[in-house]
Amino acid sequence: MTLEEVIARLEEAAGRLRAGALAPEEAAALVEECALAAAEGSAELERLARVAASDDAPTAPAPGRLV
Repeated sequence: MTLEEVIARLEEAAGRLRAGALAPEEAAALVEECALAAAEGSAELERLARVAASDDAPTAPAPGRLV
């Protein structure tokens, strides 16, 4: 799941919770779904950070910079 999909899921869930139309059991289940989505989002952020860190490894000095 992409980070954008996680965000969309959480925003949709927040709207449903704010509406106040859910039964307590439904709200509790939705909160659990949010926790799972947040965990997926966290994993995706960690993956993106690892990719960015590996891309940041300098292979040559930047133009105009002294070593």
